[in-house]
Amino acid sequence: MKAEILTIGDEILIGQITNTNSVWIAQQLNLMGIKIVHMASISDNENEIIKALEDATLRAEFVFITGGLGPTKDDITKKTIAKFFNTELIINETVLKMVSDYFLKRDKKLLPTNYNQALVPKSCQVILNQNGTAPGIWMKKNNTVFISMPGVPYEMKSMMTEIILPKIKIENNLPFIYHHTVHTTGLGESALAELIADWEDKLINKNIKLAYLPQPGIVRLRLSTFGNNLDVLKKNIYLAIEELNIIIEEFIFGYENYGEESPSLEKIVSKLLREKKQTLALAESCTGGYISNLFVQLPGASEIFKGAIVPYTNFSKQDLLNVDKTIFESDGAVSKQCVIQLAKQVLLKFNSDYSIAISGIAGPSGGSDEKPVGTVWIAVANKDEVNALKFQFGDHRQRNIIMSSNAAINLLRKFILKI
Repeated sequence: MKAEILTIGDEILIGQITNTNSVWIAQQLNLMGIKIVHMASISDNENEIIKALEDATLRAEFVFITGGLGPTKDDITKKTIAKFFNTELIINETVLKMVSDYFLKRDKKLLPTNYNQALVPKSCQVILNQNGTAPGIWMKKNNTVFISMPGVPYEMKSMMTEIILPKIKIENNLPFIYHHTVHTTGLGESALAELIADWEDKLINKNIKLAYLPQPGIVRLRLSTFGNNLDVLKKNIYLAIEELNIIIEEFIFGYENYGEESPSLEKIVSKLLREKKQTLALAESCTGGYISNLFVQLPGASEIFKGAIVPYTNFSKQDLLNVDKTIFESDGAVSKQCVIQLAKQVLLKFNSDYSIAISGIAGPSGGSDEKPVGTVWIAVANKDEVNALKFQFGDHRQRNIIMSSNAAINLLRKFILKI
């Protein structure tokens, strides 16, 4: 079964608000076995809305619409849907009472414009709104069901989870769609694709589709399949992942069930440290505190994060963390010798169990033939040993900072796990 998601409102098209509704709706429908074939954002224009509704009937059995159901003149969705269905708007007494009670409980006066909330297309099924004043609308034309909901996220989500999704489940015999995502780091998309090419070719025999989802320093591999037996789908996916593990185990750092919270390297490392009741300190040069920010955004960061120093200049490296100044003359700040000293010194400075030190050339200037832009040295340490590695990233400053941070946290993860 196929679905389309339409979001109505100029505020989305001009970038005034982020369209989170479509993402959430798509996730919920995928989990139910409904395939999304099209998403679009449409301006508050009657002709454009009607054209989008007409086009949607050619693509999907369900069309989910959010936005434009308010009481003001710029909210034209109900009026336009009524025109599309060749019907009129009428007052729904149940909705009118709910709207009246809503304002009464809040000791507010019911204005004439608020009565407009009780107007609905004559032939529609009304979806009551328990969290606001705008009702939802359920209508069918030919073989396509149109479901219009408020744009306020918590109102829309309540309608979907409590009324709309259960109704769809009851009325339709839907297949299952199952997604599982493998998170990797340490290999670019092209290199990863080449390494797993033979494994990927065999997925078609198991009715599994693979998608590459790259971001700086990380490539996610989403495996998707569909069918009538969820247990069989999961088994096929997990067997495929077991085979993948044999090929790229050293590059895998986490897994994600579709619709659930995505793992991140900083969350994984924070959990490892918390379980071991151990702590971390950082010496960040080229990343300028970016890694620290990743950790302190996590709840309970104070349990594992002792602190950080950003010794951005050679002087500050020497002054704050006692790096031997002869290193700058012989090897330079972007060197194995420098990050090893930084890692050891920041470990002592904060009396932590582990440390990360990083120094590099983020760019776009500052490189040389010997050390081009994107050259980064990272060291991780505990009280017994230090491990330092050199990385070569690209020439984009912000991407280099993100990729350096991911590489540093992953190096610590492997150092803790001794892999």
